[in-house]
Amino acid sequence: MTDKQKLAERIREARELSGLSQGQAAKKIGFHRPTISEIEAGRRNVKADEIIVFADLYGVEASWLMKGEIEKEKINKKILAAARELSLMKQEDLDVLMNTIKMIKSKGGKVE
Repeated sequence: MTDKQKLAERIREARELSGLSQGQAAKKIGFHRPTISEIEAGRRNVKADEIIVFADLYGVEASWLMKGEIEKEKINKKILAAARELSLMKQEDLDVLMNTIKMIKSKGGKVE
């Protein structure tokens, strides 16, 4: 897999984890939906300033989008503990959890 394909895959993954559709993401950053599709398929180059826009929109680090690297000082012990627990869960339970997280994010972080 090329670096361009890895970047495209991480951009798609970040969008999906943020709970946004391609259309929603495009609207928020002023792109056309087909542009998002082309970027996520690795058929369109992504400029440095666009990587920053995607990182801000999806709530991820630009360094992770570009290289898959996470800045160690940004990872706290609670997140590491949660990751360990998540790694022990069954896939169907992870799916339920991810849907719950997406629902909470779509409500602006408010649980009713």
